[in-house]
Amino acid sequence: MEKVLQTELKTSLLKAFGRAGGGCISQGQGFETDQGPVFVKINSKAQVHGGVESGLALCSFRYSAKLGEQVADLHLHNQKLGEKLKKEENTIGKGAGLNEPQYVDKFGFHTVTCCGYIAQMNEWQSDWPTFFVRHRLQAQMDLIERDYRDKQARELWSQLKPKIPEMFCDLEIVPALIHGDLWAGNVAEDDSGPVVFDPACFYGHSEFELAIAMMFGGFSSSFFSAYHSKIPKAPGFEKRNKLYQLFNYINHWNHFGTEYRGSTLNTMQKLLK
Repeated sequence: MEKVLQTELKTSLLKAFGRAGGGCISQGQGFETDQGPVFVKINSKAQVHGGVESGLALCSFRYSAKLGEQVADLHLHNQKLGEKLKKEENTIGKGAGLNEPQYVDKFGFHTVTCCGYIAQMNEWQSDWPTFFVRHRLQAQMDLIERDYRDKQARELWSQLKPKIPEMFCDLEIVPALIHGDLWAGNVAEDDSGPVVFDPACFYGHSEFELAIAMMFGGFSSSFFSAYHSKIPKAPGFEKRNKLYQLFNYINHWNHFGTEYRGSTLNTMQKLLK
């Protein structure tokens, strides 16, 4: 393990510090390296893609409002790049330099990522409902079908799937870079402010981010107030939030078993009403 980390991190110094810990899926450990402290996520499953997050995460939540603002700023960053690009198109001699961040006009990501230990395909799509259904909901439902062959889940999904595009009518969605798994266990802080880690990043709908943050507690009202002060709720937010929660319930069913079957089916039934 140490030799693998030294090779991947390109460091001769590798010294563990702090107390090893983890959640239900992976373990974590801080290490001192030639480049400074890093936090390493460790999982024994072969399909998990390795990831290293810079900085040591310390558990407390003094900065909930600041985190809400920073997450909103992250979600708005690509939109602002697009607005800047449009302005510069009308200015002779202006344009994004080679070293400047480039506007992303599609939904997806340049590589496969993982949410938990499940690999997520991120093939670029020009519209959000197509990406979300194909690479998030359908991908998860395929695993449910493979492992459980649950008739009720199959029937409910076949009814719900064609109705999903209706939930996005008259809604302009600009691709936003999102963390992808923003629950309380992936948030901490150091003396400079909030720290987030263990992402499942992609360019998607900013509302997707808030679903899991609302599901399992850990985020105070000041987080959501600060976030929505920068990105107000759009019409239909509550129903779409339930749709995004559905993804997380199915993902939990695939990770942890039938304990989450009831929540999955109940959410599908509510969405069909």
